[in-house]
Amino acid sequence: MTSPVSSVSATPTATPTPAAGGGGDGGLRKAAEAFEAVILRQLMASMRQAKLADDIFGSSATDNFREMADARTADSLAAMRQFGIADMVERQFRGQLGALAARSGGGVQ
Repeated sequence: MTSPVSSVSATPTATPTPAAGGGGDGGLRKAAEAFEAVILRQLMASMRQAKLADDIFGSSATDNFREMADARTADSLAAMRQFGIADMVERQFRGQLGALAARSGGGVQ
C-alpha cells in the first residue's frame, strides 16, 4: 500500500519555482521598477536639499506636497524604464535565478 506522502514527494514540482511562489517574470520586473523608484526618490530629495535660496512661501505643508509629488514623479519615471536601473537589476537577478535553477536542476534526481 502506498501512502499519499510518497506520491506527493515524487512529483517533479517538489522544489518551488519563482512563478509558483508568486514571483515569476512579473514579480521580478515590478521589484526592479520599485527599486529604481526608490533610487530616483533619493536622487530627487538630494536635489531638493541643494537649494540656493530660501523659499518665500515655504512651509512644512509645501514640503510635504513636494515630497508626495516627487514620489509620484519617481514612480512614473521608473515605470518608463528610461534610466536603465531596473533593467540592470532585473538582468542581474535573472542571471542569478538561472544559475540557481541550473544548479538545483542538475543536482536533484
